[in-house]
Amino acid sequence: MKSKTLFLIFFLACFSYVTSQIKKEQEIRINESAFPTNAKKSIAPYLSDVKRIKFYKEFDVEKVSYEAKFKKDRLRYSVEFDENGNLEDVEFIITKVDIPDESFESITKYLALNYNKYRIKKIQQQYLNAENNSSNVLKIAFQNLILPEINYEFIVASKEDKGYVEHEITFNAGGEHLFSRRLVKQKYDHVLY
Repeated sequence: MKSKTLFLIFFLACFSYVTSQIKKEQEIRINESAFPTNAKKSIAPYLSDVKRIKFYKEFDVEKVSYEAKFKKDRLRYSVEFDENGNLEDVEFIITKVDIPDESFESITKYLALNYNKYRIKKIQQQYLNAENNSSNVLKIAFQNLILPEINYEFIVASKEDKGYVEHEITFNAGGEHLFSRRLVKQKYDHVLY
């Protein structure tokens, strides 16, 4: 009986570790009226001169969040909020030339050691709302400041046994690996146009 209990605990621990390493997310576009009011108020001062603003509701294994995506000053922004409309992070798409050389060198060393035949598909500069100071995070992010507390989020495709697999890999400003998750694409039961 004791060995069965230990086996069950071991199995559940392994399963929870593996599922935390997988990002299975679905994103649906929503109307602006379905976006949390306090989230709209917090980003309103930064929405002058934006192009193509779109609102999304995102479902993950662990949580539900809301995201506003738009283009401003030639950058593609993504501002994410939790279910209650509290800021989680601000991200925008960058290229490798936007990352300091030493940091990018550390990142490419990590990728070469851990992924077989990889290709970088997307890089985002990320400003987390770790200290729960959304107005400061928004101000810093929209000024595009490179600070020690920013992160770089990479979407990487790597060769595995049955083809290519995508991963979301996060590094700190110095290029040190923080965490990785395998991306699982959602299957649709209907045709997308």
